[in-house]
Amino acid sequence: MAQAVSPSAQRAAARRRQRRRQATKERPRAGAGGIRWDRVARTALLVTFAVVLLLYISPVNRWITQRHVAAQQQTDLKNLEAQNKQLHSDIRTLHTPSAIEIEARRLGMIKRGERAYVVENPPKN
Repeated sequence: MAQAVSPSAQRAAARRRQRRRQATKERPRAGAGGIRWDRVARTALLVTFAVVLLLYISPVNRWITQRHVAAQQQTDLKNLEAQNKQLHSDIRTLHTPSAIEIEARRLGMIKRGERAYVVENPPKN
């Protein structure tokens, strides 16, 4: 059952089709001059990633530097503890009577009742 279409209705339909064709021809294509939102989004994402990366560089650099400083200070601490232990050992040794006597003799002291002798112009080796 085909309906008969009047000539004016056919012309109106033809005009609508022609307008649609012209509208699609006039519309800018995505690559011709319009904004490529996918590229804009990708670029914005990359810029954001670069900014975040730049913000992490300084703290990571400080962290690495602090690790090196901490390791150096740990080594210094171990050396100082060993030196402290040696000095305490020397103190205990120097408080013995024999060590005190040896140090006093080195300074030129004599015991009571001993006779002191002085050698003038000792020979040079």
